[in-house]
Amino acid sequence: MESSRTLADRYELLGHIARGGMADVYEARDTLLGRRVAVKVLHSQFSSDEAFVKRFRREAQAAANLSHPNIVGIYDWGQEGSTYFIVMELVDGRSLRDVLREEGPLLPRRAVEISAEVAAALSVAHRSGLIHRDVKPGNILLTADGTVKVTDFGIARAWDDSSELTKTGSVIGTATYFSPEQAQGAPADERSDIYALGIVLYEMLTGHPPFSGESPVAIAYQHVSSMAAQPSLDNPDVPPDLDGIVMRALDKNPELRYQTADDLRQDLLLYLRGETPAVVPAPEAPTQVIPPAPVPPPTATPDEIYRQVAPPEPSSSQLPFIITTFALVVALGVGIFLLLRALAPGTPDQTLLVIPNVAGMTQAEALLELQQLGFNVIPEPNASDTVEEGRVIGTKPAAGEEAEDGSFVIVYVSLGAEAFPVPSVVGFDLARATELIEKDGLVLGTVEEVPDDEVPAGAVIAQEPVAGEDATPGTAVNLTVSTGLEEFAIPDDLVGRSEGDVGFILGNLGLEVVFETEFSMEVLKGFVVRTEPPGGATVMKGDQVTVFVSDGPEPVVVPNLVGKTVDQATLDLEARGLVIRVNEATVEVPAERDGLVAEQLPAAETVVETGSTVSVTLGEAPRPTTTTTESQDGDG
Repeated sequence: MESSRTLADRYELLGHIARGGMADVYEARDTLLGRRVAVKVLHSQFSSDEAFVKRFRREAQAAANLSHPNIVGIYDWGQEGSTYFIVMELVDGRSLRDVLREEGPLLPRRAVEISAEVAAALSVAHRSGLIHRDVKPGNILLTADGTVKVTDFGIARAWDDSSELTKTGSVIGTATYFSPEQAQGAPADERSDIYALGIVLYEMLTGHPPFSGESPVAIAYQHVSSMAAQPSLDNPDVPPDLDGIVMRALDKNPELRYQTADDLRQDLLLYLRGETPAVVPAPEAPTQVIPPAPVPPPTATPDEIYRQVAPPEPSSSQLPFIITTFALVVALGVGIFLLLRALAPGTPDQTLLVIPNVAGMTQAEALLELQQLGFNVIPEPNASDTVEEGRVIGTKPAAGEEAEDGSFVIVYVSLGAEAFPVPSVVGFDLARATELIEKDGLVLGTVEEVPDDEVPAGAVIAQEPVAGEDATPGTAVNLTVSTGLEEFAIPDDLVGRSEGDVGFILGNLGLEVVFETEFSMEVLKGFVVRTEPPGGATVMKGDQVTVFVSDGPEPVVVPNLVGKTVDQATLDLEARGLVIRVNEATVEVPAERDGLVAEQLPAAETVVETGSTVSVTLGEAPRPTTTTTESQDGDG
C-alpha cells in the first residue's frame, strides 16, 4: 500500500512503521481532528478470509472498550472496499524487544517496574473478559517518558464465545512465550497471560528467555516438560525474593501459579517497596485476602522511571557552539573598532599585506598565522562535504589577495558535511528503498537476504543506520531484505506415531495439515501410515501436507468353502488374504462328500479383517466293517 493513501477520506497515511503477522502499521494524520495516529491495515491476502476479518474486527471491538494508561488506545475501526483497518493511539517510543536487543538485560528494579505496569494492563483486560494470548516483548512499548503500554490484543477473544473462532488443534501465540496449556492445545485463561509475563520478566532479568530451540515445537515441548532455571543463576544481581516471584509465575501447573494479574502485581509492588513479597499461595493452601483494585494505576509516574532504558540523547560536537560564540565576541569587537575608526579625525596610510593560504589548517593554526601577520580574524562556521570538521575551508579576502595591515579576515571553518535524517525504507521493496535512499543523497550499502515468515519476499526488514538517524551525504545505508518463507524438510520420523502427535508437530511448523485414512496391515489403527509429501521432502510454511492414518486391515467377505477340497479352499482364502486351518476332527458325510469341506467357521458371507483365520472341518464317509466270527463260519 502506498503511504500517501487516505482511508475513509480522513486518515492520511504518512509512513510505514511496522509489519506484523496479519497487518501493517502506518503513521497517519487524522485530518478531521488534526492529530497523529497509528493505522493498522489488514494484509490483503487475509481480506477475503472471513475468519481473519472476524478476528480483526473482534480486536477493534474488544480492545476499544479497554481504557487504561498502560493500554494502547483504540480510536476507530473501518473498511474501505476490501481494506480493513483499525485506528490506534500512536506511541512515540521503542518496543521492549528492541530495548533488550540493543541493551541486553535490565536492572532488576526496572524489569519489575515494567512487569508491574504490564500486569496492571492485563488486569483491566481480564476484568473485561479478555485474555491477550500473545504477551511478549514485541507487544510491550516503552515511551520516551517511561510509560509502559501493552498493544496488540489482536488474538484476545471474549471468554464467553471463544469457541466461535477456535478451530480444533489450532494454537495461537508465539512459541517462546507459550504457557504449557497453550503448548498442549488446551484453552488459555488469564493464568496463561501470567505465565507469558513471567517469561518476559525472566528475559528482562537475564537477557534471554528460559527456553530456546531449533523449532517452535521444540520450544513448546520444553514449556511442558522442562523446568526453568532461576534467573539468579544467570544474573547474580537478582535477589531471592524476585527469584521466587518469577518461579511462581512460571509454574507448569496453572493452579499453583499466580491466579490473577492483580496477585502478581501485588507481589511486584511489595518488592519495589522493599517489603517481602507475599507469593500468593495455591488454591489448596489457606486463602490470602488481597484488597481489590477496580482499575490498577500505572506503577510509577513517567518521570520516576525509564532511566535505564531511555535511548541516550544524541551527542554532537561542541565545535559549532564554540566557533559561533567566539565569532560573536570578535564581531562585537569589530563593530566597536569600526565605530571608533569612523569617529577618529584621520588615520595614516596602512601597509598592504598578502593573505596567506591557510586552507586545510586547523582553526587554531590559521588564526595564529593570520594574527602574527597583523590581521584581525573572524572565524565563521560552514558546512562542507569535502573539508574535515574543524579545519579551514578558505578565507575572505581569498588567499593571494591584498589587505591592509590590521584589517579583518573571515576564516571559514568546516562543520563537516551537513547531516540529514535517514529515510525509513522498512517495508518497501528493494527498488523503492534504493530510490528513497539515493533521493536523500545517500548510497545503497550491503544487501543481506534472510528468510522471514512474516515479511513478503523482496521487502526490506531492517536498515542501518536506522530511520531518523542523522547521516551525511554519501553515507551507505545497509539493508536486510526478506527472501520470504524459509524452506525446511518434513520430519522423517512421523510414520507409526499417533494422529494427534503428527498434527501437533506439523501444525507448529506452520504447515496446513489434511488427514486421510487408508487400510494398512502393518500400522495399527489410529497411527500414521505415511505423509504426502513424504518425510524429508522440502516444504515452506503454509504448504499443505496430507497425513494418511491407518484404518486397520481391510475387511473381506469369507467365501463359501463347503464341498471344496482343501487345496481349493486354501486357494480361495489366500486370494482374499485369509488363512486356512484344517481341524483334526471330521464329520460323517455320504461317500460322495468324503474328504471335502463339510463345515467352516466363520460362516460364508461373514465380514472379517484381512489376515483372519478360517477353520474348516472335512467330511468322512463311514467305512464297511467285517467280524472274526463271520469269517470263521464261512471257512467251516
